[in-house]
Amino acid sequence: MENTELLKSINIGNWYLKTKIVMAPMTRSFANNNTGTVGNDIVTYYRKRAKDGIGLIITEGINPSPRGKGTFGVPGLYTTSQVDAWRKVTEAVHEEGGNIVAQLWHVGRLTHHELTGGLPPQAPSVIKADGLVHRLRKPYETPEEMSLNDIKNVIQEYAMAARNAIKAGFDGVEIHGAHGYLIDQFNSEVTNKRTDEYGGDILNRLLFMKEVLHAVIQEVGQDRTIIRFSEIKDDIPGYKWTNPEVNIKALVQVFKEVGIQIIHPSTNNFTEKMASGMTFHQLVRKHWDGIIIGVGNLNTEIASKAIKDGTIDLAAFGRPLLANPDFVHKIKEGHPIKPYQAAIDLKYLK
Repeated sequence: MENTELLKSINIGNWYLKTKIVMAPMTRSFANNNTGTVGNDIVTYYRKRAKDGIGLIITEGINPSPRGKGTFGVPGLYTTSQVDAWRKVTEAVHEEGGNIVAQLWHVGRLTHHELTGGLPPQAPSVIKADGLVHRLRKPYETPEEMSLNDIKNVIQEYAMAARNAIKAGFDGVEIHGAHGYLIDQFNSEVTNKRTDEYGGDILNRLLFMKEVLHAVIQEVGQDRTIIRFSEIKDDIPGYKWTNPEVNIKALVQVFKEVGIQIIHPSTNNFTEKMASGMTFHQLVRKHWDGIIIGVGNLNTEIASKAIKDGTIDLAAFGRPLLANPDFVHKIKEGHPIKPYQAAIDLKYLK
């Protein structure tokens, strides 16, 4: 088994990563549902992964505001108590020689007033999502179309959350712009029917994402800001871009314009061909020469090969890290990776 690429250290900007293994962002819902603060169980959970040798930890999605919340037990970064609680996590990770970034996640229309303090969901357009809210099991509500003032306010909420992330000791921030959530709702022709500067052609639809990125960069820097983006949408199974390369080129154009250096293309299947006989990450690499985090039901062999081939620079793993807090150790020693079991690995923090 050839895993040497995964286990090599790498310097990215000011970060020294012990390995090229990334902990993918995964919703855990163990924060206090009322205060949005994390406890000692989360401190231990992330400490274990850093001690094991994970190069970069991307946290579970963290809300930049109460209206960004899409399920129970999601942490925030908009109050002093939330910042203080996260500081214990970052200190623990740094004590173990690890790096950790905060993923900022606003769900947009994919929520319900019972989760957002009685307020309706926010979205680029008044288009209701099909399906049920995660864990609440009630239908998504019709969202409120964001005014220009709402858009400015939400961008400022992202900026404040990014500022709070640095106060809490995080090494950087990842913006969740994927999977059908708020930023992706602006990006997509399916959910964005606006006729102002934030709607219309693809570059107009990407303007909200661009302005969020710019605001976050002002707080944390170009070299410490990551963007996650995708074709896939959690609420629209089977959704496909009409012309994937057109979308990818437009996205990359924006990433280059704002000056970020690390991107995180997200897919459920890393090896699936998207267009022209190429995978999503291969298509992205065709247009992007910066750092790429690969993800999508990877195993160690596929990930190592993709790094060696130059398709990706870092490899993110999700479920295997839930089942195996000692994932890196097992790879080094050639021990078998324990299979993920949702009934156990989702229910408990290990």
